Amino acid sequence: MRILGIDPGSQRTGVGIIDVDAAGRTTHAFHTALVLLGADDFPQRLKILLNGLAEIIRTWQPQEVAIEKVFMARNPDSALKLGQARGAAICAVVMRDLPVHEYAAKEVKLAVVGRGGAEKQQIQHMVGIMLGLQGKLQADAADALAIALTHAHVRATANRLGVNVRQAWSRK
Repeated sequence: MRILGIDPGSQRTGVGIIDVDAAGRTTHAFHTALVLLGADDFPQRLKILLNGLAEIIRTWQPQEVAIEKVFMARNPDSALKLGQARGAAICAVVMRDLPVHEYAAKEVKLAVVGRGGAEKQQIQHMVGIMLGLQGKLQADAADALAIALTHAHVRATANRLGVNVRQAWSRK
């Protein structure tokens, strides 16, 4: 199973791809941060995001996608732009008929670090350890890999329990 993790952002969108074997072992395939700041205006940033994700999907052929849910930011304008970037990322994925699974930031931190209030550096460190990566990871790419790892863990639990992915993670 190849999982694409997306950490949406209006300036940089983190992208991380992992492979999961039948035994549940995860391996790193690819990661990057799509830098959107070079665009003339915000709509052009969204175009860069859509085109960048389309190329990554075409190249890496993921089978499932995990994306971070939007949280409410202090600045309403930032929250709206983040929501628009997230929407563009989801559109890039669903236009290719890929299933999308959503995780809150606290869920990702809990799954990767063991506590929902983890710092960015802790996520970067744990992702590096879990995937056997050397050197410092770019923060957005590390977050995207963490989202993919979270989905891999939730999928494995769901398979063991014989339930769907949402039932494995939440009692909602």
